[in-house]
Amino acid sequence: MRTTTLPSGQSVPVLGQGTWYMGDDTRRRADEIAALRLGLDLGMTLVDTAEMYGNGASERLVGEAIAGRRDEVFLVTKVLPSNASRAGTIAACENSLRRLGTDRIDLYLLHWRGRVPFAETIGAFEALQSAGKIRHWGVSNMDVRDMKELLASPGGDAVATNQVLYNITRRGIEFDLLPQSQQRGLPLMAYSPIEQGRLAHYPEVQDIAERHGATPAQVALAWVLRQQGVIAIPKASSPAHVRDNHAALELKLTDEDLAELDNAFPPPDGPEPLEMI
Repeated sequence: MRTTTLPSGQSVPVLGQGTWYMGDDTRRRADEIAALRLGLDLGMTLVDTAEMYGNGASERLVGEAIAGRRDEVFLVTKVLPSNASRAGTIAACENSLRRLGTDRIDLYLLHWRGRVPFAETIGAFEALQSAGKIRHWGVSNMDVRDMKELLASPGGDAVATNQVLYNITRRGIEFDLLPQSQQRGLPLMAYSPIEQGRLAHYPEVQDIAERHGATPAQVALAWVLRQQGVIAIPKASSPAHVRDNHAALELKLTDEDLAELDNAFPPPDGPEPLEMI
């Protein structure tokens, strides 16, 4: 498994596992747990969830899947901006720990920006770190202006990552946010790297997949993973889907492939608003 490094020096896999919409349907629970456990077996040990996902259902699913294997996992979850006051963040973290069945979170993210000042949320993160409840903290869905303000806040330079929407069809961050993050040595986490499966339906992606004997999803993932300091966290709710995602690590896109994708999905030529799903 290839890895990248957080500012603290912590190594994490570049291909992890997302869990948005997992845990919502009890009929799929066994397959979803099997998928997460297979991912761990294959080295996809970064598992991302959030208190928002299914109102805690995803965290409970993840907790069940990693039971007995906690030390293998780099566990990521998120606090809602509505809970991001000092007291609210600490309480939300305790609730997430309970649902996850663990005593610590490896990376705790502010899910998106709300009304609470960054300094107050950072203070809560620092208190949780001092108590051993979280190891690192970061943010999600923050644009260039947000990151500038965050980094200027007391303690803000300890941010470990920014999780954002990024895939072949959502390239706005390449103009400013991605290069600035790379320059700082701050990895970005790409959520929805396959655009929730929709990229599989684009003929341009299908053609490249056929040339390589791969799937369109693998092409989309390989495209994201080629970037320095980018972590992809696709969701896979079945073991077969996990194996398909993992195989993207071996897919090397050629210059011709990349040129075709640039032609079909042009990179930005100026700043663009940060996209979110």
